[in-house]
Amino acid sequence: MSNQQSEPTVFIVDDDQEVREAIQLLMESVGVTAVSFASAQAYLEQLDCDRPGCLILDVRMKGMSGLDLQERLAQEPLHPPIIIITGHGDVPMAVRAVKAGAVDFIEKPFNDQTLLDAVHRAFDQDARNRGQALRIADIQERLARLTPREREILDQVIGGKRNKVIAADLGISQSTVEAHRARVMEKLEARSLSDLMRMMMAIEQVGP
Repeated sequence: MSNQQSEPTVFIVDDDQEVREAIQLLMESVGVTAVSFASAQAYLEQLDCDRPGCLILDVRMKGMSGLDLQERLAQEPLHPPIIIITGHGDVPMAVRAVKAGAVDFIEKPFNDQTLLDAVHRAFDQDARNRGQALRIADIQERLARLTPREREILDQVIGGKRNKVIAADLGISQSTVEAHRARVMEKLEARSLSDLMRMMMAIEQVGP
């Protein structure tokens, strides 16, 4: 995630050149970097999920549709939040897109301030997503420091078992459990059991 500190970019994907140009001019008028693409495929060819920002996406386009692109991006662990722009006849599809995770949908012709507000909400969401991704990566890096036995002890502790019970289950002394547990806390940089629990809950939320 080398570009975490760079300014966010608005990626515009719409097969209508006038719409693309209008949105790009609007963004640049308020000092926001914007890049436009005439098709979903063109956007995918330069996709860099490390680059912060958001995606303004038309639902109905030639070739790959906006919904198809949204489905493709859902396969990425981290991608720009999506704002859907749509014609009046495409509202049901736009609602589907929002249910699938899009930040908002805006009908054409759109109000400039409405779109700018949506972009700032999307930027905020992207920053939160990236902050969480960095935190998860940091926790996973700490977990990788554990030995197999320490990981076993960790799982038992997270399961709510006391040291005495863990010792009996693993056939080791209670003092050995306590020593392993202390090293787990040290390697994970956990200050308390509740801190440890929060770390593991964060990992569980994103899956393996």
